[in-house]
Amino acid sequence: MKILVTGFDPFGGDKINPAIEAVKKLPDSIKGAKIIKLEIPTVFNKSAQVVHDAIVQEQPDYVLNVGQAGGRAALTPERVAININDGYQPLGEPIQADGDTAYFTQLPIKAIAKAIRAVGLPATVSNTAGTYVCNHIFYQVQYMRAKEFPSLKAGFIHIPFLPEQVVKRPSTPSMALADIVKGLIAAIGAIVERDGQGDIEAVEGQNH
Repeated sequence: MKILVTGFDPFGGDKINPAIEAVKKLPDSIKGAKIIKLEIPTVFNKSAQVVHDAIVQEQPDYVLNVGQAGGRAALTPERVAININDGYQPLGEPIQADGDTAYFTQLPIKAIAKAIRAVGLPATVSNTAGTYVCNHIFYQVQYMRAKEFPSLKAGFIHIPFLPEQVVKRPSTPSMALADIVKGLIAAIGAIVERDGQGDIEAVEGQNH
């Protein structure tokens, strides 16, 4: 099994992005699955092209996109990507004119959240990936799957800020890089273990 894991580069004035920093520290193999690590730009459309090229070249079984979510205290696997760009001109345009309104992940998000908590870290399923570049790449990979790579399974996980990112944001949650890496390893382990079985049955995610 081959899993492509992507992390965004720094943006918005920050000199570091926990997504790519954590991805770079992942082992090359997790539970027998080969891990391919890819840095992608925090840029609409360009990020999708970089991931598309990597899918064509590497032919992975899974794609896991990782992005930071300032303000969140937990690792949050995402349930759904929506077909809208915001924070982008023109505002509110669809990501793909011929794409579905939304796509659900193929990842076992409930098993992922459970696995992360099992290693002592907070995790919960999220029902919104926002409308910025994180949702954009999540949706774009789902669109690629629908149109070009039908055997691919893909999804997105948000991670908190690093402690050094909140020095001037003292009320904002953060998580140590080593813990983020630990959580991602647990998440990927759950993906491997649930391959071909679907997700577990459990109540997960906020209902408001």
